[in-house]
Amino acid sequence: MIFANPKERTRFIRFAVVGIVGAVVDFGVFNLLLVTTAIEAVWASAISFIAAVISNFIWNRHWTYPDARGKTFVRQLFQFSLVSFLGLGIRIGLFALLEDFFIAISARWLVGIGLTPQFIGHNATLAIAILVVMLWNFFANRFWTYSEVQ
Repeated sequence: MIFANPKERTRFIRFAVVGIVGAVVDFGVFNLLLVTTAIEAVWASAISFIAAVISNFIWNRHWTYPDARGKTFVRQLFQFSLVSFLGLGIRIGLFALLEDFFIAISARWLVGIGLTPQFIGHNATLAIAILVVMLWNFFANRFWTYSEVQ
């Protein structure tokens, strides 16, 4: 198992920390766009995802996988971006599929807590999509983008 190796556990923990920073960027940009523009939530999600990908690539290249220099910067950026954009496809699909469901649940069960059902539903949908895509991104990047790391 990949996590039996202490180096891999450390990489996964670092990847997760980078992911948390990326999630802060993601949620921040997402909510900023929803509050300040008329953009639809699914597109705000796509834009915030791109901002998080840029942050994540920089941090992962320099902190999670500093020993992964067998490939050029451009090649790693291309591979990381391709994995991320496939993840974006997964994310947009999940968002479109789950958004109405979570808004409806929020409207029924979370009334009166001071937040709109749309706000809660959008953020719950985004959180689930982020978790699913994080797993995809970790394994795809570990075994393709950073494949030369032992």
